[in-house]
Amino acid sequence: MPDDPAVSRHSEEDHARIEALARVRDLLHGLGCSDEEIDRAVADDVIDLLVVDRILVPSGNRMTQAEVAARTDIPVDVAKRFWRALGFLDVGDTEQAFTDMDIEAVRIFQSMVALGLVDLESAVQMARVIGSSMSRIAEAEASPGATPILMGTGDSILDADLFAQRAGASIPAMGQLLEYVWRRHLQAATRRAMLHRARLDEGLRPIMAVGFADMVGFTMLSQHLGDEELAAVVARFEELAHDTVVALGGRVVKMIGDEVMFVVPTADSAAQIGLSLAEAYAGDDLLSDVRVALAIGPVLAKDGDFYGPVVNLASRLVNVAHPGTVLASDDFRDALATEGVSDIDARALRARTLKDLGRVQMWKLVRAGTAPGADRRRTMRWERLGEVLRELDEFRERGEPARPAGVASAAVTDGSDPAPVPGTSVGEPGGGDPVGS
Repeated sequence: MPDDPAVSRHSEEDHARIEALARVRDLLHGLGCSDEEIDRAVADDVIDLLVVDRILVPSGNRMTQAEVAARTDIPVDVAKRFWRALGFLDVGDTEQAFTDMDIEAVRIFQSMVALGLVDLESAVQMARVIGSSMSRIAEAEASPGATPILMGTGDSILDADLFAQRAGASIPAMGQLLEYVWRRHLQAATRRAMLHRARLDEGLRPIMAVGFADMVGFTMLSQHLGDEELAAVVARFEELAHDTVVALGGRVVKMIGDEVMFVVPTADSAAQIGLSLAEAYAGDDLLSDVRVALAIGPVLAKDGDFYGPVVNLASRLVNVAHPGTVLASDDFRDALATEGVSDIDARALRARTLKDLGRVQMWKLVRAGTAPGADRRRTMRWERLGEVLRELDEFRERGEPARPAGVASAAVTDGSDPAPVPGTSVGEPGGGDPVGS
């Protein structure tokens, strides 16, 4: 009688698990685990977690937080501040959660303070930045499909064996890559800081152009896509943003969901980035248009981020921009003129009242030679609807009757454009109404 295929398959799987467990057991013995610990992990079906813990955080001596403080002569409350700043969860007073690796990290922290490289408060703040950044990197590495070391079968023994086989090479390589990237970014950041100090007084804030690009319709899109499709959209959005900004000399500060914030030293570069972003997303089959806003002025640079009225203004402007357009502040338009930029036109739009900022004059940026209203037929209905809705909001905020002038004209506009007056900038759809009556 022939063998039952199902029985044969189960026999092969059992044999594979026995061999995998033998390899895992040998590995964990070498990492200091006892047979009792290993058997308990197998019984609880968490042998894969034990392997992850021992490979990523080698054991050695296990200590409580008080024992760490005693060995390093650091007060427990300071050790707790440092631990929390790095983004780690609190542990119980009697929990033996710390190893020699933690002792080494505390001693590095102490030596930096002792050498005067940083004071205590600065060291804790730096730990907070490092913890936040490394947490995001770790989450990205551990996300489904991000790295082969986390491709599993669902069987804790087989997954433990797979992780052990792949982690040996990939984890040291990732550590080297992180150090390389850190050194390169530190070089660039230090050069920027030194150049700023050489050209300006220490206390003055650097002048930076700040930009925001926001993908249109992302909230609605996210409600209709599955996880894989949404992940593809987000990945493509980030890829286009990073490639465009960096290629034109800018720096991506952060991605905020469907929005990217970037900075660059000059208005010319910022305008080129803004227009290139609008063009790149308009030509992408997977993504919708973006709206872009730019402002320039002194900013507060802190922990890799930027703050101040200029950032607030750019953030507010992007919320009133129309799809596929680039808005700029009044100061940004003046900066373009000061820099002698000739290949970009700034077209005046009606001033708007922005929340917390008051009445703000805005400008629409276009490539030089672009005919006024060239894209009017494609975007007219979308823009007029957005215009009407924003005007309604403004009237409500001021307590006036909700009767914007554009309501009647929106239905009868035929898409024709007014002839430009020589020597003036003609407003057009893409951020507001023409200057004038």
